[in-house]
Parts: sequence; C-alpha cells; structure tokens
Amino acid sequence: MDDAQTEQLLVPINATRTRLGGIGRTMLYELVARGELTKVNIGTRGFITAESIAAYVDRLKAVAKAS
Repeated sequence: MDDAQTEQLLVPINATRTRLGGIGRTMLYELVARGELTKVNIGTRGFITAESIAAYVDRLKAVAKAS
C-alpha cells in the first residue's frame, strides 16, 4: 500500500485533541459547533475528519502569518 491508501481519514476525538495541542473536550466541541471541524459518527464512536483538521490548522497559520 502507498501513503495515500494508508492515510488516516478519520481521527478519534481524543487523538484530535492531542493533535491540536492538547485542547480540552469542550473547546473541541465548540470548534465542531462553529463549523471549524467536521465530526462524523460510526456507530457510537465520534471522529473528526482529517481533512477538516488540516483545513483548520491552515486557517490558523494564515491568521498568524497575517498578524
């Protein structure tokens, strides 16, 4: 398998919090409510799309660069 096939598309909630610098659960759900991150469920498990995490970080970097 190549990297594109093994790339993680969905990131568990707790792993997302870690990837975003250890943010709290409340902050994560606020980002979801604001549409900054996309949450999906598979059964009872919640995941954040890797694509929305990357887009959010890109927006943060753009704001930091503009400052």
